[in-house]
Amino acid sequence: MYRFLLTPRWWGINVFAVLAIPFCIFMGSWQLSRFEDRVDTHRQQEDRSARAKTAAARPLDSLLPVDKITSGRQASARGRYDTEHQLLVPARTLKDKHGERQGFYVLTLLRTDHGKALPVVRGWLPGDAEAKADTAKVPAPPKGEVTVTGALQASENQGTDGVQAGGGLPHGQLGMISAASLVNIVPYDVYDAWITQTDPPAPLHPVPPAAAEGSGLDLKAFQNLGYTGEWFVFAGFVVFMWFRLFRRESEAAKDAALGLLPEAGEAGDMTAGARDVAVGTGDGLAGTSDVAAEAGDGSAEVGDGSAEVGDGSAGASGVAAEAGDVAAGVAADVLTGQERGGAAGV
Repeated sequence: MYRFLLTPRWWGINVFAVLAIPFCIFMGSWQLSRFEDRVDTHRQQEDRSARAKTAAARPLDSLLPVDKITSGRQASARGRYDTEHQLLVPARTLKDKHGERQGFYVLTLLRTDHGKALPVVRGWLPGDAEAKADTAKVPAPPKGEVTVTGALQASENQGTDGVQAGGGLPHGQLGMISAASLVNIVPYDVYDAWITQTDPPAPLHPVPPAAAEGSGLDLKAFQNLGYTGEWFVFAGFVVFMWFRLFRRESEAAKDAALGLLPEAGEAGDMTAGARDVAVGTGDGLAGTSDVAAEAGDGSAEVGDGSAEVGDGSAGASGVAAEAGDVAAGVAADVLTGQERGGAAGV
Protein backbone atom coordinates (compact mmCIF):
# COMPACT_ATOMS: atom_id res chain seq x y z
CA MET A 1 0.00 0.00 0.00
CA TYR A 2 2.84 2.37 0.81
CA ARG A 3 5.05 1.39 -2.09
CA PHE A 4 4.66 4.90 -3.48
CA LEU A 5 7.16 6.02 -0.82
CA LEU A 6 9.87 4.24 -2.83
CA THR A 7 9.21 6.18 -6.03
CA PRO A 8 11.75 8.82 -7.14
CA ARG A 9 9.19 11.57 -6.58
CA TRP A 10 8.71 10.61 -2.94
CA TRP A 11 12.44 10.14 -2.43
CA GLY A 12 12.83 13.82 -3.34
CA ILE A 13 9.96 14.85 -1.04
CA ASN A 14 11.39 12.86 1.89
CA VAL A 15 14.92 14.20 1.45
CA PHE A 16 13.60 17.77 1.29
CA ALA A 17 11.54 17.32 4.48
CA VAL A 18 14.42 15.68 6.37
CA LEU A 19 16.75 18.57 5.48
CA ALA A 20 14.27 21.46 5.73
CA ILE A 21 12.81 20.71 9.18
CA PRO A 22 16.13 20.66 11.12
CA PHE A 23 17.34 23.71 9.19
CA CYS A 24 14.23 25.73 10.10
CA ILE A 25 14.51 24.66 13.74
CA PHE A 26 18.20 25.61 13.81
CA MET A 27 17.55 29.04 12.28
CA GLY A 28 14.68 29.70 14.68
CA SER A 29 16.82 28.74 17.67
CA TRP A 30 19.65 30.96 16.42
CA GLN A 31 17.35 33.95 16.04
CA LEU A 32 15.98 33.32 19.53
CA SER A 33 19.50 33.25 20.95
CA ARG A 34 20.21 36.58 19.22
CA PHE A 35 17.16 38.10 20.89
CA GLU A 36 18.19 36.71 24.29
CA ASP A 37 21.71 38.12 23.82
CA ARG A 38 20.28 41.56 23.12
CA VAL A 39 18.10 41.35 26.24
CA ASP A 40 21.11 40.36 28.37
CA THR A 41 23.24 43.12 26.83
CA HIS A 42 20.48 45.64 27.53
CA ARG A 43 20.35 44.62 31.18
CA GLN A 44 24.14 44.80 31.49
CA GLN A 45 24.14 48.23 29.88
CA GLU A 46 21.53 49.45 32.34
CA ASP A 47 23.61 48.12 35.23
CA ARG A 48 26.75 49.79 33.88
CA SER A 49 24.90 53.07 33.39
CA ALA A 50 23.66 52.96 36.97
CA ARG A 51 27.18 52.30 38.26
CA ALA A 52 28.70 54.94 35.97
CA LYS A 53 26.62 57.67 37.56
CA THR A 54 28.33 57.11 40.90
CA ALA A 55 31.73 55.94 39.63
CA ALA A 56 34.71 58.25 39.52
CA ALA A 57 35.55 59.80 36.18
CA ARG A 58 38.48 58.37 34.27
CA PRO A 59 40.75 60.11 31.76
CA LEU A 60 39.36 60.27 28.26
CA ASP A 61 42.24 58.48 26.55
CA SER A 62 41.90 55.45 28.83
CA LEU A 63 38.32 54.86 27.67
CA LEU A 64 38.89 55.09 23.93
CA PRO A 65 37.80 53.68 21.55
CA VAL A 66 34.17 53.75 22.62
CA ASP A 67 32.47 50.35 22.75
CA LYS A 68 29.58 48.73 24.58
CA ILE A 69 31.58 48.61 27.81
CA THR A 70 32.97 52.13 27.87
CA SER A 71 29.86 53.82 26.45
CA GLY A 72 28.19 55.84 29.19
CA ARG A 73 31.24 55.80 31.48
CA GLN A 74 32.23 59.04 33.15
CA ALA A 75 35.19 60.59 31.33
CA SER A 76 37.19 63.71 32.07
CA ALA A 77 39.21 65.93 29.76
CA ARG A 78 41.15 69.12 30.30
CA GLY A 79 41.58 71.96 27.84
CA ARG A 80 40.11 75.21 26.52
CA TYR A 81 36.76 75.78 24.84
CA ASP A 82 36.83 77.01 21.26
CA THR A 83 34.35 79.88 21.62
CA GLU A 84 34.47 80.62 17.89
CA HIS A 85 33.01 77.24 16.95
CA GLN A 86 30.03 76.82 19.27
CA LEU A 87 27.36 74.87 17.38
CA LEU A 88 23.66 74.11 17.85
CA VAL A 89 22.26 70.65 17.12
CA PRO A 90 18.58 71.19 16.15
CA ALA A 91 15.47 69.01 16.46
CA ARG A 92 16.56 67.00 19.49
CA THR A 93 14.00 65.53 21.89
CA LEU A 94 14.55 65.41 25.65
CA LYS A 95 12.61 62.96 27.79
CA ASP A 96 12.18 63.99 31.42
CA LYS A 97 9.47 64.28 34.07
CA HIS A 98 7.64 66.78 31.86
CA GLY A 99 7.41 64.26 29.00
CA GLU A 100 9.00 64.66 25.58
CA ARG A 101 9.99 68.17 24.60
CA GLN A 102 11.53 69.46 21.40
CA GLY A 103 14.65 71.60 21.50
CA PHE A 104 18.33 71.66 20.55
CA TYR A 105 21.74 70.70 21.92
CA VAL A 106 24.45 73.23 22.64
CA LEU A 107 27.80 71.80 21.48
CA THR A 108 31.20 73.36 22.08
CA LEU A 109 34.58 71.93 21.09
CA LEU A 110 37.16 71.51 23.86
CA ARG A 111 40.77 71.87 22.65
CA THR A 112 42.57 69.33 24.83
CA ASP A 113 46.20 69.37 25.84
CA HIS A 114 46.89 66.59 23.32
CA GLY A 115 45.96 68.82 20.39
CA LYS A 116 42.71 67.10 19.43
CA ALA A 117 39.31 68.61 20.11
CA LEU A 118 36.56 66.86 22.05
CA PRO A 119 32.92 67.68 21.18
CA VAL A 120 31.13 68.52 24.43
CA VAL A 121 27.35 68.74 24.60
CA ARG A 122 27.02 71.30 27.34
CA GLY A 123 23.27 70.84 27.62
CA TRP A 124 19.83 71.08 26.03
CA LEU A 125 17.45 74.01 25.61
CA PRO A 126 13.78 73.95 24.57
CA GLY A 127 12.73 75.85 21.49
CA ASP A 128 13.88 76.35 17.92
CA ALA A 129 17.54 76.59 16.97
CA GLU A 130 16.64 79.20 14.33
CA ALA A 131 14.64 81.47 16.65
CA LYS A 132 16.72 84.34 18.01
CA ALA A 133 14.66 84.47 21.18
CA ASP A 134 15.60 80.84 21.98
CA THR A 135 19.24 81.01 20.93
CA ALA A 136 19.74 84.17 23.00
CA LYS A 137 19.36 82.02 26.12
CA VAL A 138 22.48 79.99 25.32
CA PRO A 139 25.16 80.78 27.93
CA ALA A 140 28.66 81.52 26.77
CA PRO A 141 31.27 78.82 27.43
CA PRO A 142 33.74 79.45 30.24
CA LYS A 143 37.06 80.96 29.30
CA GLY A 144 40.48 79.68 30.24
CA GLU A 145 41.56 76.15 30.98
CA VAL A 146 38.84 73.92 32.38
CA THR A 147 38.25 70.28 33.27
CA VAL A 148 35.09 68.83 31.78
CA THR A 149 33.40 65.68 33.09
CA GLY A 150 30.59 63.84 31.35
CA ALA A 151 29.23 60.57 30.01
CA LEU A 152 31.24 59.21 27.08
CA GLN A 153 29.32 58.61 23.84
CA ALA A 154 30.21 57.13 20.46
CA SER A 155 29.93 59.23 17.31
CA GLU A 156 26.45 59.37 15.85
CA ASN A 157 25.50 57.86 12.50
CA GLN A 158 22.61 58.13 10.08
CA GLY A 159 20.55 55.64 12.08
CA THR A 160 20.70 57.63 15.33
CA ASP A 161 17.46 59.25 16.46
CA GLY A 162 17.24 62.94 15.64
CA VAL A 163 20.16 62.97 13.20
CA GLN A 164 19.82 65.19 10.12
CA ALA A 165 22.37 63.75 7.72
CA GLY A 166 21.01 65.42 4.61
CA GLY A 167 22.76 68.73 5.22
CA GLY A 168 21.31 72.07 4.23
CA LEU A 169 21.40 73.45 7.77
CA PRO A 170 22.10 77.13 8.45
CA HIS A 171 25.53 78.32 9.52
CA GLY A 172 26.26 77.50 13.13
CA GLN A 173 24.15 74.30 13.20
CA LEU A 174 25.20 70.65 13.12
CA GLY A 175 22.99 67.75 12.09
CA MET A 176 25.12 64.84 13.36
CA ILE A 177 27.64 64.73 16.19
CA SER A 178 30.62 62.92 14.70
CA ALA A 179 34.20 63.53 13.68
CA ALA A 180 33.23 63.09 10.02
CA SER A 181 30.68 65.91 10.16
CA LEU A 182 33.08 68.26 11.97
CA VAL A 183 36.11 67.73 9.74
CA ASN A 184 34.99 70.44 7.30
CA ILE A 185 33.94 72.89 10.03
CA VAL A 186 37.01 73.14 12.25
CA PRO A 187 40.68 73.32 11.17
CA TYR A 188 41.96 70.71 13.67
CA ASP A 189 41.55 67.02 14.47
CA VAL A 190 38.51 65.84 16.42
CA TYR A 191 38.08 62.79 18.66
CA ASP A 192 35.82 60.07 17.29
CA ALA A 193 33.68 60.42 20.42
CA TRP A 194 31.87 63.06 22.45
CA ILE A 195 30.68 63.59 26.01
CA THR A 196 27.47 64.96 27.45
CA GLN A 197 28.19 67.21 30.42
CA THR A 198 26.84 65.97 33.74
CA ASP A 199 26.26 69.33 35.48
CA PRO A 200 25.62 72.00 32.83
CA PRO A 201 25.15 75.64 33.81
CA ALA A 202 21.64 77.06 33.95
CA PRO A 203 19.42 77.35 31.95
CA LEU A 204 20.85 74.30 30.15
CA HIS A 205 19.38 70.86 30.94
CA PRO A 206 21.64 67.79 31.13
CA VAL A 207 21.38 65.36 28.21
CA PRO A 208 21.14 61.74 29.43
CA PRO A 209 23.56 59.34 27.75
CA ALA A 210 22.14 57.04 25.11
CA ALA A 211 22.58 53.29 25.16
CA ALA A 212 25.37 51.89 23.04
CA GLU A 213 24.39 50.77 19.56
CA GLY A 214 23.24 47.15 19.52
CA SER A 215 22.82 46.98 23.31
CA GLY A 216 19.21 48.11 23.68
CA LEU A 217 15.83 46.57 22.95
CA ASP A 218 15.54 48.34 19.63
CA LEU A 219 13.77 47.35 16.41
CA LYS A 220 16.49 44.84 15.52
CA ALA A 221 15.87 42.93 18.75
CA PHE A 222 12.19 42.53 18.00
CA GLN A 223 13.05 41.60 14.41
CA ASN A 224 15.05 38.69 15.79
CA LEU A 225 12.01 37.65 17.84
CA GLY A 226 9.78 37.86 14.77
CA TYR A 227 12.22 35.81 12.68
CA THR A 228 12.21 33.17 15.42
CA GLY A 229 8.47 32.69 15.03
CA GLU A 230 8.72 32.64 11.23
CA TRP A 231 11.31 29.85 11.14
CA PHE A 232 9.31 27.68 13.54
CA VAL A 233 6.18 28.26 11.43
CA PHE A 234 8.13 27.18 8.34
CA ALA A 235 9.13 23.95 10.08
CA GLY A 236 5.52 23.23 11.02
CA PHE A 237 4.39 24.00 7.47
CA VAL A 238 6.84 21.46 6.02
CA VAL A 239 5.52 18.79 8.41
CA PHE A 240 1.91 19.67 7.55
CA MET A 241 2.49 19.51 3.80
CA TRP A 242 4.33 16.16 4.06
CA PHE A 243 1.45 14.54 5.96
CA ARG A 244 -1.08 16.06 3.57
CA LEU A 245 0.71 14.62 0.52
CA PHE A 246 1.19 11.28 2.28
CA ARG A 247 -2.50 11.05 3.17
CA ARG A 248 -3.59 11.87 -0.37
CA GLU A 249 -1.24 9.29 -1.91
CA SER A 250 -2.27 6.60 0.58
CA GLU A 251 -5.97 7.18 -0.04
CA ALA A 252 -5.37 7.05 -3.78
CA ALA A 253 -3.52 3.73 -3.32
CA LYS A 254 -6.44 2.29 -1.28
CA ASP A 255 -8.95 3.36 -3.93
CA ALA A 256 -6.82 1.77 -6.64
CA ALA A 257 -6.64 -1.49 -4.66
CA LEU A 258 -10.46 -1.53 -4.36
CA GLY A 259 -10.90 -0.75 -8.05
CA LEU A 260 -12.59 2.56 -7.41
CA LEU A 261 -10.43 4.51 -9.76
CA PRO A 262 -11.34 4.77 -13.54
CA GLU A 263 -9.32 2.74 -16.00
CA ALA A 264 -6.50 4.47 -17.76
CA GLY A 265 -8.15 3.94 -21.20
CA GLU A 266 -11.48 5.29 -20.02
CA ALA A 267 -9.77 8.23 -18.46
CA GLY A 268 -7.99 8.91 -21.77
CA ASP A 269 -11.28 8.64 -23.71
CA MET A 270 -12.96 10.95 -21.24
CA THR A 271 -10.14 13.42 -21.62
CA ALA A 272 -10.27 13.20 -25.43
CA GLY A 273 -14.06 13.55 -25.37
CA ALA A 274 -13.80 16.57 -23.14
CA ARG A 275 -11.31 18.04 -25.57
CA ASP A 276 -13.68 17.40 -28.54
CA VAL A 277 -16.58 18.94 -26.64
CA ALA A 278 -14.50 22.00 -25.95
CA VAL A 279 -13.50 22.27 -29.61
CA GLY A 280 -17.10 21.72 -30.76
CA THR A 281 -18.28 24.36 -28.34
CA GLY A 282 -15.85 26.80 -29.88
CA ASP A 283 -17.05 25.93 -33.40
CA GLY A 284 -20.65 26.26 -32.29
CA LEU A 285 -19.97 29.70 -30.89
CA ALA A 286 -18.30 30.67 -34.18
CA GLY A 287 -21.26 29.29 -36.18
CA THR A 288 -23.68 31.21 -33.98
CA SER A 289 -22.00 34.44 -34.92
CA ASP A 290 -22.27 33.51 -38.63
CA VAL A 291 -25.99 32.69 -38.26
CA ALA A 292 -26.56 35.99 -36.52
CA ALA A 293 -24.80 37.78 -39.40
CA GLU A 294 -26.87 35.94 -42.00
CA ALA A 295 -30.06 36.66 -40.10
CA GLY A 296 -29.57 40.32 -40.82
CA ASP A 297 -29.25 39.64 -44.55
CA GLY A 298 -32.32 37.36 -44.46
CA SER A 299 -34.36 40.07 -42.77
CA ALA A 300 -33.40 42.47 -45.54
CA GLU A 301 -34.58 39.99 -48.17
CA VAL A 302 -38.01 39.36 -46.61
CA GLY A 303 -39.49 42.43 -48.23
CA ASP A 304 -38.43 41.40 -51.74
CA GLY A 305 -39.75 37.85 -51.14
CA SER A 306 -43.15 39.22 -50.11
CA ALA A 307 -43.35 41.24 -53.35
CA GLU A 308 -42.70 38.15 -55.43
CA VAL A 309 -45.38 36.01 -53.75
CA GLY A 310 -48.11 37.24 -56.08
CA ASP A 311 -46.17 36.40 -59.22
CA GLY A 312 -45.32 32.97 -57.77
CA SER A 313 -49.04 32.21 -57.16
CA ALA A 314 -49.93 33.07 -60.74
CA GLY A 315 -47.16 30.90 -62.09
CA ALA A 316 -48.31 28.03 -59.88
CA SER A 317 -51.58 27.62 -61.91
CA GLY A 318 -49.63 27.23 -65.16
CA VAL A 319 -47.30 24.72 -63.58
CA ALA A 320 -50.22 22.66 -62.34
CA ALA A 321 -51.80 22.57 -65.83
CA GLU A 322 -48.57 21.49 -67.41
CA ALA A 323 -48.16 18.82 -64.74
CA GLY A 324 -51.54 17.33 -65.77
CA ASP A 325 -50.52 17.10 -69.42
CA VAL A 326 -47.21 15.48 -68.51
CA ALA A 327 -48.97 12.90 -66.35
CA ALA A 328 -51.41 12.00 -69.18
CA GLY A 329 -48.54 11.59 -71.63
CA VAL A 330 -46.62 9.35 -69.24
CA ALA A 331 -49.64 7.10 -68.76
CA ALA A 332 -50.13 6.72 -72.51
CA ASP A 333 -46.49 5.84 -73.00
CA VAL A 334 -46.69 3.20 -70.27
CA LEU A 335 -49.75 1.52 -71.84
CA THR A 336 -48.18 1.52 -75.27
CA GLY A 337 -45.00 -0.06 -73.87
CA GLN A 338 -47.04 -2.81 -72.18
CA GLU A 339 -48.91 -3.60 -75.40
CA ARG A 340 -45.67 -3.84 -77.32
CA GLY A 341 -44.18 -6.09 -74.70
CA GLY A 342 -47.19 -8.43 -74.92
CA ALA A 343 -47.05 -8.60 -78.68
CA ALA A 344 -43.41 -9.45 -78.63
CA GLY A 345 -44.06 -12.23 -76.14
CA VAL A 346 -46.70 -13.79 -78.42
